[in-house]
Amino acid sequence: MPPAISATATGPLSITFRAILLIILLALALRTYEWVAHDYRMPWTPLSLAAPIGPFTTRKIDALADDTPFCHALLEEAAIGYSPLPPVSAGPQCGYDNGVTLTRDRPQAIAYSPAAKTSCPMAVSLVLWENQIVNAAAALHLGTTVEQIITYGSYSCRRIGGGQTGNYSEHATANAIDIAAFRLADGRTVSVAGHWNANDERSRFLKEVRDGACSLFATTLSPDYNEAHEDHLHLDQAPRGGSQYCR
Repeated sequence: MPPAISATATGPLSITFRAILLIILLALALRTYEWVAHDYRMPWTPLSLAAPIGPFTTRKIDALADDTPFCHALLEEAAIGYSPLPPVSAGPQCGYDNGVTLTRDRPQAIAYSPAAKTSCPMAVSLVLWENQIVNAAAALHLGTTVEQIITYGSYSCRRIGGGQTGNYSEHATANAIDIAAFRLADGRTVSVAGHWNANDERSRFLKEVRDGACSLFATTLSPDYNEAHEDHLHLDQAPRGGSQYCR
């Protein structure tokens, strides 16, 4: 009777199996590393205007305040048309040194009226908002595209609410903008003052662009907040470490 074959894992077959298993484990580890290192949802991945809005997008926009060259590079890569602005100094609470104008001189870019002159981080935020929220909401609810966004401006050296006391507004550093209306490619105009409570596709569009802004901007205020905002959406990127306030 021939001797029994030992099941001890010491032969060439066992060595081959171990090698294959090691290769599989290494491949899985590499794939996991690639995902962790480059996924847009991770806090350490660089901001990209081509990536969806993620849980750390607002925090990454915060960081642009200290990295104007990278902020400019993002706008350049987006190819939407922008120009740096000269610094403005109006006392310790007002002014900016990282302002840009969104010239919107490229095809398919949404224009601003008047031209949006904001801090560079706010400009980056607006590009993300337009590309990933405004355009999609217009297509869904209005069956068209947005050609122009009408604003009440960005930079204004004033306190919150325009009073004589209290904290200065984010407008004082061009880190905010007030959105009044949207002009559509089919000739219609949808305004916050006229259509917020219209209970039709226009109000659904406005509320969706507000809700989408809440996932991106540090502060989003609408007519649901108070009477002072009954005719516009206030959007800003107050430096709160990524936290957001939405009404």
